[in-house]
Amino acid sequence: MFKKNLILLCLIVFITTAFTYTASVPSSEGFNYIEEYKELAIAEMHRTGIPASITLAQGMHESNLGKSDLATKAHNHFGIKCKTYWKGQTYYHKDDDFNKEGKLINSCFRAYNDAIESYIDHSNFLKFTDNYMWLFTLKNSDYKSWAYGLKNSGYATDKNYANKLIKLVETYNLNQYDSVENQLLRNK
Repeated sequence: MFKKNLILLCLIVFITTAFTYTASVPSSEGFNYIEEYKELAIAEMHRTGIPASITLAQGMHESNLGKSDLATKAHNHFGIKCKTYWKGQTYYHKDDDFNKEGKLINSCFRAYNDAIESYIDHSNFLKFTDNYMWLFTLKNSDYKSWAYGLKNSGYATDKNYANKLIKLVETYNLNQYDSVENQLLRNK
């Protein structure tokens, strides 16, 4: 019995270590996503003050690098649900909503004509929703505070959400896009 438990424990440690390692290794798909959307994230940072690194990290995570059904079918890169006031297009997808019997049901998500609309709505959603307004008192160079702030304000139910965003920022050096000075130097 001891040998069996030891083998199981070793297997769990191996799987956990392998997952952690692969999560911190940049992929070409990740770089492709960044290349496609970095200018949009930077433009939204200049328009609203949300760090481009956070926008990119959220987009990468929430859309599975642009490959999720929500991103490919509804152009929703940020997993933003409809809310009662949403008057735009919708897309139904199973996420984390349950009925009274505890059965997983379809959730209503916002749908867009393209990713540009998704990025703009994401910025507006954060800027004009009471839960997130306080984030705009943070420096846009402080991606860690933004990541924890999003989690603590209820953006996601995943208890590791902030850490996942921070890991993406650091793995892909996304904070390089948060500096206005760096942007000016790159554009020369």
